[in-house]
Amino acid sequence: MERRVVVGRRGAEKPVTEKRVARADLRARLIGAGAAGRARLLDHLSDSERAFVAGDFALYRHDGQAPPGGAWRNWVLMAGRGFGKTRVGAEWIWSLVRHTAEPLSIALVGATIDEARNIMVDGPSGILALQQPGDLVQWHAARGLLLFRSGSEARLFSGAHGERLRGPEHHYAWCDELAKWKQGEAAWNNLQMGLRAGAAPQCLITTTPRPSPLMKMLLATPGTVVSGGATHDNPHLSPAFCAAMSAQYGGTRLERQEIDGMMLTDVQGSLWPDALVRRCRLPAPAAQYDRIVIGVDPPASARGTCGIVVAGIAGERGGGADARVAHVIADRSLGGASPEKWARAVVRAASRFGADRIVAEGNQGGDMVRSVLMAANPILPLTISHASQSKMARAEPVAALFENGRAFFAGRFPALEEQLAGMVAGGDYEGPGPSPDRADAMVWAMHELMLKQTPRAPAIRRFA
Repeated sequence: MERRVVVGRRGAEKPVTEKRVARADLRARLIGAGAAGRARLLDHLSDSERAFVAGDFALYRHDGQAPPGGAWRNWVLMAGRGFGKTRVGAEWIWSLVRHTAEPLSIALVGATIDEARNIMVDGPSGILALQQPGDLVQWHAARGLLLFRSGSEARLFSGAHGERLRGPEHHYAWCDELAKWKQGEAAWNNLQMGLRAGAAPQCLITTTPRPSPLMKMLLATPGTVVSGGATHDNPHLSPAFCAAMSAQYGGTRLERQEIDGMMLTDVQGSLWPDALVRRCRLPAPAAQYDRIVIGVDPPASARGTCGIVVAGIAGERGGGADARVAHVIADRSLGGASPEKWARAVVRAASRFGADRIVAEGNQGGDMVRSVLMAANPILPLTISHASQSKMARAEPVAALFENGRAFFAGRFPALEEQLAGMVAGGDYEGPGPSPDRADAMVWAMHELMLKQTPRAPAIRRFA
């Protein structure tokens, strides 16, 4: 016996098979009607037909929101503000749990737990807002857990706590604003190692195109596909909003990144553009150095990063000042540490590399900086320097050393290199994070080694 259901605003009964045919025909007509024709058709739909249309994202998504075809493991949707990235992520999750027979384990990873909850789950384009009649989902906010009718589960994680992703196994993952994750590399690696359930695990990454070492690594990873577009590609946005954004930010770097959705690898006016960094990169430290200095840029708050960068001079012994070449040897910077903890990190670096001098900036609490470093090691060869120039002005002569072949990177330093790329001649800092702590520490070390006029007796440091 054929089951019958009530559809339409007049309550007319139609067999389920007839309803499916009618909806398939309606869907085909809407897709083929174009924007103007679609608007006319929508005006003549019944309430139930309108509900059907509202629940079918494919009917009104714009081209940039369509999932890529073919086999992929990571889909990076990298686009401007207001493009509709969150809507795509939430719709993708619903398509998985509605159309997959087996119960799924899904990871929802935001920059923080609050952002994951407020944007990915509770937001106006989040998972809960996109429920359709017949969907049943239980939201356990205190546990950060979504339980779906099918038996699938989606659990919240934070890119600021990478170790919590160690262990759980998932079929799928949705990652939001990857470029903002504080523990990006640790969180991403643990997520990828746990993305192993089912026959073809996949991960969707929705993000604005802020450059970071993790983003660059991801985009170069086999199995990654990239799509996206600009803010104005979303036809559902107010024309007044788009016009206001163009008027306010037109022609700026911010427009190209945040509105046009472009990842900018080089900051305009950067003191260390990518080509310079690559040209000045050596495979490894030299066998010996005549002098080693550690630059320290203490954090302004307990949550900040203490820049700790080790640099050395090669070629000074027997060659004179003109033969000196400086190398960046190591980046031992430490984030979120107490003064006592980062002071111990400085002492360990001094012992490991046999530093002749530690140069620490003292503009913010110079007496405190001196006291915590001397408490960690009373005989530390310490200089507290007070900056009379801006960070950018202080960095310019150091950048010239790299341009003139008198300074090099003895290896790869991704976090430091990203900060250096954001140092703009005559401008402001435009790199990741609120402050170029690692870059400033390197500048202090290079000033002491190469630009300070006080003569130094040579010594030799050998590395095994």
